[in-house]
Amino acid sequence: MKKTVKFNMYSNRYISSFVSLILTVFLTLTKAGKPLKPGQCEVCVKVMEKFIDSIDEDVKKSQGAIEESFQEFCKNLKDMKEHRFCYYIGGLEESATKILPTMSKPVSSHMPPLKICEKIRDGDSQICELKYEKKIDLANVNLKKLKVKDLKKILSDWGEDRACMDCPEKSDFIKKVEELMPKYDPEAFKKRSEKQEL
Repeated sequence: MKKTVKFNMYSNRYISSFVSLILTVFLTLTKAGKPLKPGQCEVCVKVMEKFIDSIDEDVKKSQGAIEESFQEFCKNLKDMKEHRFCYYIGGLEESATKILPTMSKPVSSHMPPLKICEKIRDGDSQICELKYEKKIDLANVNLKKLKVKDLKKILSDWGEDRACMDCPEKSDFIKKVEELMPKYDPEAFKKRSEKQEL
């Protein structure tokens, strides 16, 4: 009688472990299999569009040639998010993982960038977490409504990180941005000036 109880107890553990495993696999597959919508996975889609436009039709015929071309392409990327994307999929020498075949096979099949990114995302979900930083439209933005962090970023993008080291107030940052705008973004300065005249 005791042996039967032990057997049932062990079989219940195995059954619950098996059910947990099946549930985990099911949830992973349903999450990974969802199609991307336009606007999602923006860094991947943009990089793939640029890469596909940069290679010849002859290169698109060979997965090996696609992978080599992609590694060369990644060396020239300046944007940090795009560089990070290359790192994630193995386009850089220092990449920890190499999932380039996940990208090269769909490229050789002439899949659109959004579908290619779905395939890559299924291999590494962090790919779609990469997002471009939103640019501030200096011509139309109300500087008073920006956070100090955003004002500092504007100055930093202009290479003027040290321009406002002693600025104690938000209004000081606003003045510094307005003062430097004609030098770094004359078009936005002109539009702002025209709006103030009206």
